[in-house]
Amino acid sequence: MARTLTSWLGGCLLVSALGMVPPPENVRMNSVNLRNILQWESPAFPKGNLTYTAQFQSYNSFQDTCKSTALTECDFSHLSKYGYHTLRVRTEFADEHSDWVNITFCPVDDTVIGPPRMQVEVLADSLHMRFLAPEVVSEPETWTMKNFYTSWAYNVQYWKNGTNEKFQITAPYDFEVLRNLEPWTTYCVQVQGFLPDRNKTGEWSQPVCEQTTKDETTPSWIIAIILIASVFMVFLVLLGCFALMWYIYKKTKYIFAPGHSLPQHLKEFLGYPHNSTLLFFSLPPSDEDEVFDKLSVITEDLESSKQSPGDSCSPRTSAQQGSLEPVSEEETVHQAQWTPVLRSASEEDESAKQGLRPSEQTPTLELSDVGHI
Repeated sequence: MARTLTSWLGGCLLVSALGMVPPPENVRMNSVNLRNILQWESPAFPKGNLTYTAQFQSYNSFQDTCKSTALTECDFSHLSKYGYHTLRVRTEFADEHSDWVNITFCPVDDTVIGPPRMQVEVLADSLHMRFLAPEVVSEPETWTMKNFYTSWAYNVQYWKNGTNEKFQITAPYDFEVLRNLEPWTTYCVQVQGFLPDRNKTGEWSQPVCEQTTKDETTPSWIIAIILIASVFMVFLVLLGCFALMWYIYKKTKYIFAPGHSLPQHLKEFLGYPHNSTLLFFSLPPSDEDEVFDKLSVITEDLESSKQSPGDSCSPRTSAQQGSLEPVSEEETVHQAQWTPVLRSASEEDESAKQGLRPSEQTPTLELSDVGHI
């Protein structure tokens, strides 16, 4: 109060003596999360309303950002976030103005890192925390303070509610878990941004308090047993389904397409190992040709026996040598008609070589028998 009164009296004396406008007082930069606001206070001046002009240096000249404004602040958030900037402000009254008041400012170094946002979830006897870096509002996109620094971490402190003892840890990532806490106990947590390479810290967030519960998680060996039993049960179910489907398939096939079964005597024959092996090796190869052999049945004709007395006498002569009983002509004809003589094809070829005429050859009846080699 005394300082304000002194400034007001000094300004009145300066204006009355020299006719000059006093400059702004307490010029400062208020920068939080790279939102750069130049602020000042109005000087003690007895004449009318004052206006102000604020400028920034661009290369070798100054450009106006706020011109003839009645406010005691000016937004310089549009400036580059890196490098040093020279800012100045003056007081204006009608055609008169005060001297410039200059300050130098570097946004990334001088800005204040605001409190991060935090989400806390309770899982049994642990607290799962997720951190969100402060946003930079002046950027066209959703950028956070983490995007403007090469290193970024979080300082986390927690304590039991109602006690003064605090524990602090540093989390290099956007999440952290506090484990093995006391069950059914309320813990409070707060977090701040931290720059390890600059050794700079930000503002603490508001405390978030949550109560833990009892750890009722199932031990890992019980989970393993349950998993193995589940796999085994699934295997049995699949095996049972497969057996059922196979049974249904066999029954359906037997009903709609019954198969041809072997006779009982053939099954018994093949049941002996010796017979099945013999049958297997006796099967002819499929690529061999079939061979035919001719069998001839020869019967004597009565007329040929009458025309050839010598031939008809030969059986009688042989009969007389065996016994002295006479043989009648009817018996001779009967024997000639019903006594078959078998000749093969080789014997017929031999008789043809000896020069027998076709009329002299005995009529033959040929039978064919098929054999497989």
